[in-house]
Amino acid sequence: MSTPAVEFAGVGRTYPGPPPVRALQPADLIIEQGQYVAVVGPSGSGKSTFLNLIGLLDTPTTGRYRLDGIDVGQLSEPQRGALRGRRIGFVFQAFHLMPHRTATENVMLAMLYTGVQHGERAARAADALASVGLAHRVAALPTTMSGGERQRVAVARALVNRPSLLLCDEPTGNLDSATATAILDLFDDLHRTGVTLVVVTHNDDVAVRAQHVITIRDGILEERRYPTEARP
Repeated sequence: MSTPAVEFAGVGRTYPGPPPVRALQPADLIIEQGQYVAVVGPSGSGKSTFLNLIGLLDTPTTGRYRLDGIDVGQLSEPQRGALRGRRIGFVFQAFHLMPHRTATENVMLAMLYTGVQHGERAARAADALASVGLAHRVAALPTTMSGGERQRVAVARALVNRPSLLLCDEPTGNLDSATATAILDLFDDLHRTGVTLVVVTHNDDVAVRAQHVITIRDGILEERRYPTEARP
């Protein structure tokens, strides 16, 4: 049996006050390698806290978190940063691309501190862009791209370091419905190749694509599963 991609054992997060704010109640959770998980809930429910904990952008105040079997609570901050860079890719609602850098250069920036030799970065960036259907746009600037193309560049940047986990925060929030569908189709394709996906969304049309859905409300985490026939 493979090691889970994500394992929470009583993981919770409380922010100091006064008064203290319990943003995420202690929770147990397992996300297996290759699973596609959606995280839904209203604003202020704890979704961002959950994403920050999984993405090693924040630390739990209770419990133990293992990423690919590694107890991240035992790591120093530089070790956490290195683990995050190697094993986690991020895609955000705002694309966060450098406007005066080409698509290739934007993707290459993700490899800056990973030890990948400079000569290899361009080739890996080109491969990542080709994997998201942008082989013909490697030299394009974000200012000349559609929203869907910019989000594909962001996905390529997230994938270029070959992470074990892809975290997406409202990835279709800035896109029209047709473009959003194309991005979700891309996520389906990535899932079929074995990528572990966690997508935070407020949109049920996005969530229904996933195998498992985590609902967070008032900091309480619950799981549900869509029947296979309900998914596209």
